[in-house]
Amino acid sequence: MPLTPETLLDVEIKWRSNASSSHWRIGLDPGVPFTFKAGQYATLGVRGPHGTVERPYSIASSPYESQLEFFIELVAEGELTPLLHRMQPGDRLSLRKKAKGRFVFDVTSGRTNHLLLCTSTGIAPYVSYVRTLLRDWKHRRFAGHRLFLIQGASRSSELGYQAEFDRLVTEVPWLTYVPTVSRPWEDPTWKGEMGRLDAILENYVERWSLRGRHTTAYLCGHPGMIEAGREILRRRGWQNEAIREETYSPPARPILTETVFRTIAD
Repeated sequence: MPLTPETLLDVEIKWRSNASSSHWRIGLDPGVPFTFKAGQYATLGVRGPHGTVERPYSIASSPYESQLEFFIELVAEGELTPLLHRMQPGDRLSLRKKAKGRFVFDVTSGRTNHLLLCTSTGIAPYVSYVRTLLRDWKHRRFAGHRLFLIQGASRSSELGYQAEFDRLVTEVPWLTYVPTVSRPWEDPTWKGEMGRLDAILENYVERWSLRGRHTTAYLCGHPGMIEAGREILRRRGWQNEAIREETYSPPARPILTETVFRTIAD
């Protein structure tokens, strides 16, 4: 689809919050109503030396929020994130008018347990899920779901939303959150779980008594984690229809299937 005023919005960065030297969050004001479902992505673009560079990014904000929020990781060899990394509040970028994606929260299968697995910025769609469910819970529209979230990162500074989730687990009975750091020797103040996500996954699945017949599993982030996590879940009885995936995998363009959404974020 060509880049035209009919397909693009010119939006302003309203705020920026740096989690680490390579991970940051931004809030955008779309200026008009922007309709999406929790878990979908939006396509951002920045004018570069050879034209506009666009990439899809999972939306971290809830559809109930007026601003759009994104959690971004710098990919040094990427085309877009080095441009985004230099941008500050007041700078402008392009936003495709239509959100897309099938990595949405499962409310149709009858499974009420939800195992959310992610690495680093792969937490973004889960932030949208939880903020949306929190609003529904407060307004007594909550359907009795239970969420079990494991987030892996190299260092704790890359977790991005740890403070928000640590607070939420003390406020709501339906959310469990476990962050894990795979390079604790580079993070001497870290006192939480240690190890790669796939290395601790079976232990937590058993501890929480989760089974594929009543649990939808979601995997989002690094393709290596997703491949390893998928195989662990399948060995434990998860069927394909109970597994949803969103892979951040450069340099492929988005590929959509019934249960797999692959995108890039560079």
